[in-house]
This record gives sequence, C-alpha cells and structure tokens, in this order.
Amino acid sequence: MKAVICKNLTKSDDPNCEIISEVKGRLRGFGIEAEFSESVRADCDLIITVGGDGTILHHGKAAAKLGLPLLGINTGRLGFMTSLEINELDKLELLKTKGFHICSRMMLDVEIGGQTHLALNDAVFYKDINSKLPDFKVHVNGTAISELRADGLILSTATGSTAYALSAGGPIIEPCMDCIELTPLCAHSLFNRPMILSAENPVTVHFDTRPSLKDAPDNHAVFISIDGGRGIPFGKGEYATVRKSQLRLSLIDLVGGSFYKAVSNKLMRPLK
Repeated sequence: MKAVICKNLTKSDDPNCEIISEVKGRLRGFGIEAEFSESVRADCDLIITVGGDGTILHHGKAAAKLGLPLLGINTGRLGFMTSLEINELDKLELLKTKGFHICSRMMLDVEIGGQTHLALNDAVFYKDINSKLPDFKVHVNGTAISELRADGLILSTATGSTAYALSAGGPIIEPCMDCIELTPLCAHSLFNRPMILSAENPVTVHFDTRPSLKDAPDNHAVFISIDGGRGIPFGKGEYATVRKSQLRLSLIDLVGGSFYKAVSNKLMRPLK
C-alpha cells in the first residue's frame, strides 16, 4: 500500500511539516509506503491530508476525479471531514488491516456560462456589498419553488450543511446522504426557510431586479462562490444549474462516528 500526504499549500509558514514527518514515520513503521507531494497523484492507493476541512476541499476534488480515497488528519479548528486528531496517529495502523469505514460523499456540478465547476461543500450566490437586493428565483425541473429578495442563497451538499449553510440557519444533515440543501441568506421575508431537495433533480437559479427609474444605473452585482473560492460574476438574465455530480469523494473514517463526535465535541462545546 502506498499513501501520498498533502498539506495546505496556501500557508507559507505551515507548522504541519513536523506532523507530516511524524505521519510518514508512523506509516512506514506500519509497513505502508508514504511520501509527501504538493498535489494529488494517481500512483498511490490513498491520499492523506494534514490540515483542516479547507485542505480536504482543496485536494478532495482531485482525489474524486482519480477515484482515490482520502483520509484527513485534523490540525485545524473544527475538522468535520477529517477522521483523526493529531493525538490519534497510532490508529493509522488500521489502514494496513483495512479496518476502517468509507463514507461516499456526494458532490455538485455547478454550470455557469457554459462552464462546469465541481463543489464538495456548496455554491453560494451573493450580492456585492454595495448592490441593491436582487430577487432570486429558484426552479426545480422547471417549477418555481422559491422567489426571494435576499442577500443571497446557498445550495449545499450534506457535507456542506455544517459549513456556511449552518451559520445561515440551515439544518445539520448526515454527510453520507444524497440531497441538495437550499438556504436563504438574510431574506427580506417572514416565510423563507431552508429546504431539503432531492439530489435527483437539477436546481436552476437566476435573479431579477425591481423596476427602477428610467436610465437609472443597474446596481445589482451578484457573484457565485464555489466551496469558498473567488466569486464568479453572475449577470442578470444568466442561469446557473446545480445538480448531483457523477463524481463522489470517498472519505476514510478510521475511528468510526467521526462526524457525530465532531458535532458533539465541537459544535456543542459552548453548551457543555
């Protein structure tokens, strides 16, 4: 068995180098070939990331495209997608005996302007800070399911339910479920609530603007962010389609119930 170890390359002063060396030593001691790489490679049996959920978001898409399972070791703050904390490295031996569970995570294809973007967490539609409120319209299979005047909206996977959608009032969804969560962002309404949609139906989003004075400037700038990435301009009259991707990410869970432990130990910490 061969493992490739990846880290968060956006941090020039990343303190995880020592942890990566320790992980490599542990793996080799268990009879697993291991080496560091700046990117996901096909010449291995699994990918190990050292960092937080953002590191998995960065490398997970490449792992999904290659069909490689991924194990996350958490050195970040929350780590909902990671399986191990840094004090649990002895459990890496389970990789050799294959004593672990794999959770297959649904991903999204987000089609904008003829291009398709892959998302593990979410697609966030949001207005510019100086923009007027857009009127978002959401359709499923051609049928309108929501019209809302809001700062934006989030279309997320079950994996993304504990990310931005959670902060916006969305529910926590068991991450191995296949569904699309629709969460409004600061909707100017008493009645807009999050919705859980079937993953089998594509969701289409566009926005309109209120009639304004003749010759008035169009102050409605909207962008789409994929998994927290840089905003993609989304113009009035354009349509974005979000659907279940054929690609999936296989996340390794070495200790069992990692997601529920993260919810209990991290999200509920202020209550304990």
